[in-house]
This record gives sequence, C-alpha cells and structure tokens, in this order.
Amino acid sequence: MSKNIWITGASSGIGKAVAEKFANEGWKVAISARRKEILDQISNNKNIYSFPLDVTNENNCKTTFEEIIKKLDGLDICFFCSGTYDPKKEQEVNLEQNRFIMDVNYFGTLNCVKTVEKYFKEKKDGHISIVSSIAGYRGLPNSSGYGPSKAALTNFAESIYFDFKKFNVRVSVVSPGFIKTPLTDKNDFDMPFLRSPEFAAEKIYDGLVNSKSFEVHFPKQLTFTLKFLRILPYRIYLFLVDKLVKR
Repeated sequence: MSKNIWITGASSGIGKAVAEKFANEGWKVAISARRKEILDQISNNKNIYSFPLDVTNENNCKTTFEEIIKKLDGLDICFFCSGTYDPKKEQEVNLEQNRFIMDVNYFGTLNCVKTVEKYFKEKKDGHISIVSSIAGYRGLPNSSGYGPSKAALTNFAESIYFDFKKFNVRVSVVSPGFIKTPLTDKNDFDMPFLRSPEFAAEKIYDGLVNSKSFEVHFPKQLTFTLKFLRILPYRIYLFLVDKLVKR
C-alpha cells in the first residue's frame, strides 16, 4: 500500500526537491503553493498531484486539505515548507515586511497545522513536519523578520510535540543551513557550506522516514557550530558574532 505526503511551498527550492524525492521513492505526493502553473509542471510525475494553495488563507487551507484527502484517500506525513524572505528589507526594522513574513512563515504554517489537527488526532497516527531554519537558533544580523519567524516555528513545533504525542502523532522540525534556492539567491554575502536542494531532500527524506529524531538539521558542519553558539552566554555570543560581522 502506498504512502502519502502533503508538501506546501513545493513550487521551488527545498519543497520541490523533497516532492520529487518522495515521488521517486514511490510515495503519492500532494504539492501545494500559490503558483499553479509551476505546480502543474512538477506534477508531470505520475506520483505527484497539484493542489494550489495560499497558506495565509485559512479557508483555502481547509478546502485544499479536503480535496487532498479525497484524492489520495488519506495522509501519512504533512511537510509544511512555505516561506518567504527578502534580505534587502531587513536592513532596518520594517513593520510591513515583518508582518508579511510572520503571516506567511508562521501563521501560514499554523493554518496548515490547525487544518490537519483533528484528522491526525482521530487517526491516532501520522507525522507533521515543520520547516524552520538555523536562523531561528539565535538572533543574527540583518534578520529582524525572517529569524524571529523561524524561531517562532521551532518553539511552536516544540510546544505541540507534547500534545500530538498523546495521540501517537509525530511532530518534527527541519532546520536547514544554507541551501541554494530562489530565496538564498537574494543574499549578497558568502554562505558557508552552501548545499543543493537535492542534498536537502536526501537528508529530509532520511530524517522523516528512517529516523525518529525530533529535529532534522544539516549540513552538520554548520548546524553543530551554531548549536554551540546557542548555548553560550549573551556576553560571549554577542561579542563573537559582532567580530564575525566586522570581518
């Protein structure tokens, strides 16, 4: 019997690569994003089905989910990957941009989780995976919107982990480093250990299917460094990051 996964943010980058990886492994894959024409191109794969969606629209999330359940006759994993980022607008505190980022990255994901909550709790099985970022580990320069949105997602995933576990539903968080996508292409700084979307897809597939870990993070050379920085006292952390920025 085939397994089924729903992937949001699937029109490009990590979401697209993960969709293709799962489809090639024989999974039935429902893909969602706002750009219908791109989704239709990706769904040329016999195992991929297109369901256009604006995650910021709560009603749209509900109707899309109902269509997916009807088409695939059930879901095993939900991989919520929708996100946005504009580094040029984060050089200063931009209220309009920050609200937009939180609406897409954070509340868009919450809309999706709320949509599938009852289904998975009644099923007493399944897996909800939320894409955060290493940018959510601690505050970073020029990241007044994106970083906080990802920190909120990680905290949210940690919080609902306990509630869903009571119903035998797994919750996980994915924390990628720098992956070459249309979003990171906007960066004008060197990105250490930059990896391809296909690299990310391999790590995510392994983490979701072959592991029971709460967090899937990669590449390890970068994530372990940032995890170390995360436990440092503020005085040391702020001093080190300040020095790195001035280099």
